[in-house]
Amino acid sequence: MSDPVMLVVMGVSGSGKSTIARRLAEALGYAFLDGDDLHPLANVLKMSAGVPLEDSDRIPWLDTIAAWMQRELAAGRSAVVACSALKRTYRERLRQAGPAVRFVYLDVDHDELARRMRGREHFMPLTLLGSQLATLEEPDSDEPAVRVDANGSIEATVTRALDGLAQQTLPP
Repeated sequence: MSDPVMLVVMGVSGSGKSTIARRLAEALGYAFLDGDDLHPLANVLKMSAGVPLEDSDRIPWLDTIAAWMQRELAAGRSAVVACSALKRTYRERLRQAGPAVRFVYLDVDHDELARRMRGREHFMPLTLLGSQLATLEEPDSDEPAVRVDANGSIEATVTRALDGLAQQTLPP
Protein backbone atom coordinates (compact mmCIF):
# COMPACT_ATOMS: atom_id res chain seq x y z
CA MET A 1 0.00 0.00 0.00
CA SER A 2 1.34 3.44 -0.91
CA ASP A 3 1.57 6.29 1.56
CA PRO A 4 -1.61 8.34 1.89
CA VAL A 5 -1.87 11.69 0.13
CA MET A 6 -4.07 14.70 0.77
CA LEU A 7 -5.08 16.76 -2.27
CA VAL A 8 -6.51 20.22 -1.69
CA VAL A 9 -8.41 21.53 -4.70
CA MET A 10 -8.13 25.29 -4.37
CA GLY A 11 -9.20 28.48 -6.10
CA VAL A 12 -11.68 31.31 -5.87
CA SER A 13 -15.42 30.88 -5.62
CA GLY A 14 -16.87 29.60 -8.88
CA SER A 15 -13.68 27.85 -9.99
CA GLY A 16 -15.29 24.42 -9.57
CA LYS A 17 -13.51 23.30 -6.40
CA SER A 18 -16.31 21.15 -5.02
CA THR A 19 -17.20 19.52 -8.33
CA ILE A 20 -13.62 18.86 -9.42
CA ALA A 21 -12.54 17.68 -5.95
CA ARG A 22 -15.47 15.24 -5.80
CA ARG A 23 -14.65 13.91 -9.27
CA LEU A 24 -10.94 13.54 -8.43
CA ALA A 25 -11.84 11.67 -5.24
CA GLU A 26 -14.05 9.31 -7.24
CA ALA A 27 -11.39 8.78 -9.93
CA LEU A 28 -8.68 8.08 -7.35
CA GLY A 29 -10.80 6.14 -4.85
CA TYR A 30 -10.10 8.70 -2.12
CA ALA A 31 -12.36 10.16 0.57
CA PHE A 32 -13.86 13.60 -0.11
CA LEU A 33 -14.45 16.66 2.08
CA ASP A 34 -16.01 19.93 0.99
CA GLY A 35 -14.36 22.54 3.19
CA ASP A 36 -17.46 24.72 2.89
CA ASP A 37 -19.27 22.16 5.05
CA LEU A 38 -16.95 23.05 7.94
CA HIS A 39 -17.54 26.82 7.86
CA PRO A 40 -19.08 28.01 11.12
CA LEU A 41 -22.54 29.54 10.75
CA ALA A 42 -21.13 33.01 11.44
CA ASN A 43 -18.92 32.74 8.33
CA VAL A 44 -21.79 31.53 6.15
CA LEU A 45 -24.04 34.36 7.37
CA LYS A 46 -21.30 36.92 6.77
CA MET A 47 -20.66 35.72 3.20
CA SER A 48 -24.40 35.40 2.50
CA ALA A 49 -24.73 39.07 3.46
CA GLY A 50 -22.02 39.97 0.93
CA VAL A 51 -19.35 40.65 3.56
CA PRO A 52 -15.90 39.24 2.74
CA LEU A 53 -14.26 37.02 5.34
CA GLU A 54 -11.17 38.28 7.11
CA ASP A 55 -8.20 36.25 8.27
CA SER A 56 -9.71 36.10 11.76
CA ASP A 57 -12.75 34.37 10.22
CA ARG A 58 -10.75 32.01 8.05
CA ILE A 59 -8.02 30.83 10.44
CA PRO A 60 -10.24 28.76 12.79
CA TRP A 61 -11.98 27.26 9.72
CA LEU A 62 -8.64 26.36 8.12
CA ASP A 63 -7.46 24.82 11.39
CA THR A 64 -10.60 22.65 11.47
CA ILE A 65 -9.92 21.47 7.92
CA ALA A 66 -6.24 20.81 8.71
CA ALA A 67 -7.23 18.77 11.78
CA TRP A 68 -9.57 16.64 9.64
CA MET A 69 -6.81 16.15 7.07
CA GLN A 70 -4.32 15.17 9.77
CA ARG A 71 -6.72 12.57 11.19
CA GLU A 72 -7.27 11.04 7.73
CA LEU A 73 -3.54 10.89 7.00
CA ALA A 74 -2.79 9.42 10.45
CA ALA A 75 -5.38 6.72 9.75
CA GLY A 76 -3.63 5.92 6.46
CA ARG A 77 -6.43 7.32 4.29
CA SER A 78 -5.97 9.50 1.22
CA ALA A 79 -8.52 12.24 0.57
CA VAL A 80 -9.41 15.19 -1.63
CA VAL A 81 -10.52 18.42 0.02
CA ALA A 82 -12.23 21.37 -1.65
CA CYS A 83 -10.95 24.54 0.02
CA SER A 84 -10.28 28.01 -1.37
CA ALA A 85 -6.80 28.24 0.26
CA LEU A 86 -6.44 31.68 -1.32
CA LYS A 87 -3.28 32.85 0.45
CA ARG A 88 0.08 31.20 0.85
CA THR A 89 -0.25 31.51 4.63
CA TYR A 90 -3.54 29.58 4.43
CA ARG A 91 -1.89 26.83 2.39
CA GLU A 92 0.98 26.69 4.89
CA ARG A 93 -1.58 26.27 7.65
CA LEU A 94 -3.19 23.37 5.79
CA ARG A 95 0.24 21.81 5.14
CA GLN A 96 0.64 21.45 8.91
CA ALA A 97 -1.54 18.36 8.50
CA GLY A 98 1.53 16.59 7.13
CA PRO A 99 4.06 16.39 4.30
CA ALA A 100 1.61 14.52 2.05
CA VAL A 101 -0.51 17.65 1.41
CA ARG A 102 -0.61 18.72 -2.25
CA PHE A 103 -2.61 21.46 -4.00
CA VAL A 104 -4.52 21.51 -7.27
CA TYR A 105 -5.03 25.16 -8.22
CA LEU A 106 -8.02 25.70 -10.50
CA ASP A 107 -7.24 28.70 -12.69
CA VAL A 108 -10.34 30.25 -14.30
CA ASP A 109 -10.71 33.63 -16.01
CA HIS A 110 -12.93 36.33 -14.50
CA ASP A 111 -15.73 36.21 -17.07
CA GLU A 112 -16.11 32.45 -16.72
CA LEU A 113 -16.10 32.73 -12.92
CA ALA A 114 -18.86 35.35 -13.05
CA ARG A 115 -20.91 33.23 -15.48
CA ARG A 116 -20.64 30.19 -13.21
CA MET A 117 -21.49 32.13 -10.06
CA ARG A 118 -24.61 33.62 -11.66
CA GLY A 119 -25.85 30.13 -12.53
CA ARG A 120 -25.65 28.40 -9.16
CA GLU A 121 -27.21 28.25 -5.72
CA HIS A 122 -24.52 29.02 -3.13
CA PHE A 123 -24.09 31.22 -0.08
CA MET A 124 -21.22 33.10 -1.78
CA PRO A 125 -22.75 35.91 -3.87
CA LEU A 126 -21.24 37.20 -7.12
CA THR A 127 -20.55 40.51 -5.38
CA LEU A 128 -17.73 38.83 -3.41
CA LEU A 129 -15.84 37.63 -6.51
CA GLY A 130 -13.73 40.81 -6.59
CA SER A 131 -12.63 40.36 -2.97
CA GLN A 132 -11.79 36.70 -3.65
CA LEU A 133 -9.62 37.65 -6.63
CA ALA A 134 -7.97 40.45 -4.64
CA THR A 135 -7.14 38.00 -1.84
CA LEU A 136 -5.86 35.24 -4.15
CA GLU A 137 -2.12 34.58 -4.05
CA GLU A 138 -1.46 32.03 -6.77
CA PRO A 139 0.83 29.20 -5.64
CA ASP A 140 4.54 29.86 -6.12
CA SER A 141 6.87 27.40 -7.81
CA ASP A 142 8.25 26.29 -4.43
CA GLU A 143 4.81 25.12 -3.26
CA PRO A 144 3.56 21.56 -3.86
CA ALA A 145 0.90 22.66 -6.33
CA VAL A 146 -0.33 21.82 -9.81
CA ARG A 147 -1.89 24.67 -11.80
CA VAL A 148 -4.86 23.49 -13.88
CA ASP A 149 -6.68 25.46 -16.56
CA ALA A 150 -10.27 24.99 -15.41
CA ASN A 151 -12.05 27.14 -18.00
CA GLY A 152 -13.36 24.12 -19.91
CA SER A 153 -15.58 21.18 -19.14
CA ILE A 154 -15.54 19.25 -15.89
CA GLU A 155 -14.18 16.16 -17.67
CA ALA A 156 -11.36 18.12 -19.33
CA THR A 157 -10.44 19.79 -16.03
CA VAL A 158 -10.35 16.47 -14.16
CA THR A 159 -8.17 14.96 -16.90
CA ARG A 160 -5.78 17.94 -16.80
CA ALA A 161 -5.60 17.70 -12.99
CA LEU A 162 -4.86 13.97 -13.05
CA ASP A 163 -2.23 14.47 -15.77
CA GLY A 164 -0.63 17.31 -13.82
CA LEU A 165 -0.52 15.30 -10.61
CA ALA A 166 1.03 12.33 -12.43
CA GLN A 167 3.79 14.55 -13.84
CA GLN A 168 4.45 16.57 -10.70
CA THR A 169 7.85 16.41 -9.09
CA LEU A 170 7.23 17.26 -5.48
CA PRO A 171 9.54 18.63 -2.84
CA PRO A 172 9.94 16.43 0.24
